[in-house]
Amino acid sequence: MKKIFFLILSILLVSNTAFADPIEVSYNDGIYHIVLKGEKIKKRIKFVSSESLITNKEAHQRAKAKLTINAGYFDPENQKSMSYIVTDRVTMEDPQFNESILYNPVLRKNMDKILNRTEFRVLECDRGKYHYEIVPHKSSVDFGCALITSAQGGPLVYPQLRLEEEFFVVKKDGEIIRESCSVLHKTARTIIGLKGDEAHILIITDKHPMDLYEVHDYVKNLGWDRAMAFDGGSSTSMNYLNKYNITSIGDGAGRSLKSFMIVR
Repeated sequence: MKKIFFLILSILLVSNTAFADPIEVSYNDGIYHIVLKGEKIKKRIKFVSSESLITNKEAHQRAKAKLTINAGYFDPENQKSMSYIVTDRVTMEDPQFNESILYNPVLRKNMDKILNRTEFRVLECDRGKYHYEIVPHKSSVDFGCALITSAQGGPLVYPQLRLEEEFFVVKKDGEIIRESCSVLHKTARTIIGLKGDEAHILIITDKHPMDLYEVHDYVKNLGWDRAMAFDGGSSTSMNYLNKYNITSIGDGAGRSLKSFMIVR
């Protein structure tokens, strides 16, 4: 009888492990912390862009996704991306074709910095083994690997803050004369990072706004290895199943966006 009991217990434990949810969502003091666990989930991640601007909730519903968050930067006027987006090995968005960059003399002068902003990658290597990277856009892909999907955002937040290197801050004689994307101000944030072999996401809501120096210290205390920012402020959005519909300041419907990270 004891053997039968322990056999049933073992089967239950194995079953629970096999069907354990690879997406873990926790909430504390205005911050949602999402952990993407295991190897299989890496194949279920895809960065996508929309031809026209849509809300995070709309993207979530269209993709029939389990998790959807906002991703890269965009120009709300011409509805074009200011970040590289790769979907299923194909570059779907290229900021070099965005007139708001090309025709702006200040942005055009700093094109190299903008085009080389940090991105989150999912790569396939070694016969179907997937892994994550957070690197500058122009970083080469390792031999034997293929870039499956990626989204550029920036700046790199941890282990270093690359504010000037990625043209989010400009200084003259030690004084800040230009700031982009409210990187020095407290606001809502979408942050993605790596800890070991896991991907971690922070949805920092209006209830606990942070500047990027505070985010740097926060992820350091969490023990992350690397972290970067996606678009934030009013773009900060997250949908998880039918359980969470998180948007930033506004009417509650959420801002219309260009690109998204979906997990199916």
